Amino acid sequence: MLRTQLYSDPHGLFLHDLVLDSCRRNAPKTALVDASCGRRLTYAEYAETVESLARGLIASRVKPGDVVVIFLANSWEFCTAFHAIQLAGAIPTLLNPTYREREVRYQLENSGAVVLITDGGNIEGINLAGIPNLRRVYTTRQHASNTEPFANLLSAVTALYPKPDQSPEQVLAALPYSSGTTGLPKGVMLSHYNLIANVYQLLGPNATTLNSADHILCCLPLYHIYGLNVVLNPSLILGATLILVPRFTVQMMTKLITDEAVTMMPLVPPAMNALCQAAEAGQFPRDHRVRWVKSGAAPLAPELARRFTALTNILVCQGYGMTEASPVTHCGYLEPALYHPDSIGHPLAATDCRVLSQPEIDPGDTPDDLTEAPSGQPGELVMRGPQIMLGYWKEPQATAAVLRDGWYWSGDIVTRDREGFYRVVDRRKEMIKYKGFAVAPAEVEAVLLEHPAVKECGVVGRSDETAGEIPVAFVALRDGFVENQKLGDELCGFVADRLTHYKQPREVHFVDAVPKTASGKILRRELRKSML
Repeated sequence: MLRTQLYSDPHGLFLHDLVLDSCRRNAPKTALVDASCGRRLTYAEYAETVESLARGLIASRVKPGDVVVIFLANSWEFCTAFHAIQLAGAIPTLLNPTYREREVRYQLENSGAVVLITDGGNIEGINLAGIPNLRRVYTTRQHASNTEPFANLLSAVTALYPKPDQSPEQVLAALPYSSGTTGLPKGVMLSHYNLIANVYQLLGPNATTLNSADHILCCLPLYHIYGLNVVLNPSLILGATLILVPRFTVQMMTKLITDEAVTMMPLVPPAMNALCQAAEAGQFPRDHRVRWVKSGAAPLAPELARRFTALTNILVCQGYGMTEASPVTHCGYLEPALYHPDSIGHPLAATDCRVLSQPEIDPGDTPDDLTEAPSGQPGELVMRGPQIMLGYWKEPQATAAVLRDGWYWSGDIVTRDREGFYRVVDRRKEMIKYKGFAVAPAEVEAVLLEHPAVKECGVVGRSDETAGEIPVAFVALRDGFVENQKLGDELCGFVADRLTHYKQPREVHFVDAVPKTASGKILRRELRKSML
């Protein structure tokens, strides 16, 4: 085991304190470059903004344990709000800025949020009336009716920061929402200890090569745990410089790589593929300083990693994780003797893993009851470590289903070779991965079933060279409705009005009946077979 140590001891620490300590140590250095508006914040300015925002939140009656929603694209406002909410003793929960009203209201209501920090354009056309606990809405750059300016939170006020009455192991630092295989997304309860432990695992000996001299270019959305705790928090804790873009575009990325002397980029496979195409067209800078990219959130094809390095001369380090693990559990290496970009690498320090061979596992079984798969043979990956979540928000049954005796059951099928390198080969879970974003078929199906023409439906992923997978719907119609292209387009539009873009079916196939088991579960493998 090459990874046995963390960067430092994560016990007894709060994330916002670590960030503010780094700000004091690195005061004159550039902490953040916001490419969406050109603003640059030094570490001293970052700390001053976080502390002012925290005082503003406290003055607006935000109490310890309250939930505050950040509904923003990548920006300096997102970052400072995230750490200010923690300093105020509250819990930040994060919303995808492309979400539709249905998705926004669900997360606001489920989390019990008292304050929403957003931008006017994000809530245009969204009805926020009647949400039980929501008291105030602040908008950043574009104003909206019935909201207050974000700048009000930065007004000079006096307020005492609350002292936590629980340890960092119990206090929630973030409540991101993860799409489950059934029903609606669930809040993932991540403590300060969870997040800091994972950062210290990533920064520890023989893990990643991130350092304080890095200029990190981030197009990953910060509302996603990959951007949040693999990029934002490690960058600020180290004293590196983070360059934020609101979304991936080849033109902006290639320009900033040169302008900001970028040394590292976290990416997802579709973005790597787009940069490969740019390099083939002569649009990728040859005089760059990028040493390596981190690939995650979706499976990386070995040929794509090889092609990317051949075209750009940049090494690729693949990792693996999930929101429930803060998120990283495995990561590859850049050293020549250990360089296997087709693999997710070895587990991080303090992460125990087992690969269980049983095809059918009883919900009452623990890893100690089961047999591990032989080297090279597939099995379900189960893990435990300091980065594993406390559980799902208000979902004790869902928590018990995946957390058993401290072990997290990933639902992913992997192999482990004789050198201890892991490779993901399949998913027991039914999730669709569109450009690294997880799509729960059940959520899309629930919307389709609201359409008067739909009797039953099933949603599966189809392989796509650009996106990884795209959602495809199979629909059986009610009596009186006739299948045709117009109705298929109408169903796609119906979902588009209610769910964000990456959850929307790209195709609709009409069927007489959706195949099911005797107990009524959709046979998704049969639907996938029909597309071959």
